[in-house]
Order: sequence, then structure tokens, then C-alpha cells
Amino acid sequence: MTQIKICGIKRIEDVEYVNKYLPNYIGFVFAESKRKVTMEQAVKLRNELDPRIKAVGVFVNESMDKVMETAVKCRLDCIQLHGDENGQYVENLKNLLKSQYDVEIWKAIRVKDESSLLLLDEYEVDAFVLDTFVEGAYGGAGKVFDWKLAKLAKSFGKIIVAGGLSIDNVSDAIELVMPYGVDVSSNVETDGVKDEVKIRRFIEKVRNHF
Repeated sequence: MTQIKICGIKRIEDVEYVNKYLPNYIGFVFAESKRKVTMEQAVKLRNELDPRIKAVGVFVNESMDKVMETAVKCRLDCIQLHGDENGQYVENLKNLLKSQYDVEIWKAIRVKDESSLLLLDEYEVDAFVLDTFVEGAYGGAGKVFDWKLAKLAKSFGKIIVAGGLSIDNVSDAIELVMPYGVDVSSNVETDGVKDEVKIRRFIEKVRNHF
């Protein structure tokens, strides 16, 4: 069964929606974004989150100490590195975390063409989030990339497809790639906020696929 992540949770209403429909993961964005939350906001939202849903923290080029502090305080299950962090950064972060805290590390790769996949070989992580390359942006652009590349990327480990997924195309992505997971944000929103009906329909679409 394809895992589902609803990213960009920032309001108590968002938590109520996901608690009702139970995606596998939700994402708190700690990087500069219209969906950014503070550590204090994330702690409050995390406290209301159904324990069956795992919390992912999304970071872009953040200091390891800050990532560590946020992960512990917000009780994150996964750390998603969505910036220019290299393989050494990941190894150092793992070493910092392993003595104190058990958490998965995901690395986001912005896919432009087949050469982008060469980057995956640099990392030892629990999963890769493949997002669309958009000049000057680190994600959240809502644009689709060539999913055939995501299929090729499966040889490097677990793949989570992100970038422009919606109720209209997520079945096609699953059919072609058979990924570990799918990640959605902007296409389950209306006027910039999470929409309960769109969340429900997206989750139903993925689960009814099987």
C-alpha cells in the first residue's frame, strides 16, 4: 500500500482533518515558506495529532543543532532535508542523532533530468523525496516532473513522489512508479489553506487504487 504524506500542516483545523482521514505521514515545514510553522506551533499541533500518524519535519539548509533541537521538542518521526545538504551533512546528522534519538532521515532531490538521479548515490538515507526542479525554489511549486525518472530512482532505495500530485494524476503516478509513498501539499488546499474535502478525496483515491 502506497504511503500518504500531507505536507504543510499549520493550523489546528488541518490536524483535525488528518486525524479524521489518517494519512500515514504529515509534514511540518520549518523552512521559509507560506506554510512555515515555528517550533512552538508545531509542538502544539503535534500534541493534537493522532498517534497513528507520523510527523515529518521539513528543513532547508538548517544547522544540525537546530534540526536536532526541533526533532526532539516536536517529537518528529522523520527529518526531511529539502535543501543543498550533502552526504557528509547526513552522516554527521546521523551521528549526532543516534546517541539520543531514533528518527528516520529523508533526502529530497529536485529532479530536472536523468542526471539529477546521480545525486542519490551520495546519500545513505531511509527514503528519497523526489520533487520537481524549479529554478530558485526548494519545493512547493506544485509542478510535475517525469515520473519515469522516479521509477529509475527506485534502485537507490525507497522513493516518495512529490511535486504537483493531485486527485487527477496520483493514480497514474502510482501505476507507473509504484513508489513507497506520495506527498501532496498545494493540491489539497483552497485559497492557500488545507481543504478537508480535497484531503479526503486524495487519500481515498490513493487507497482505492489497490
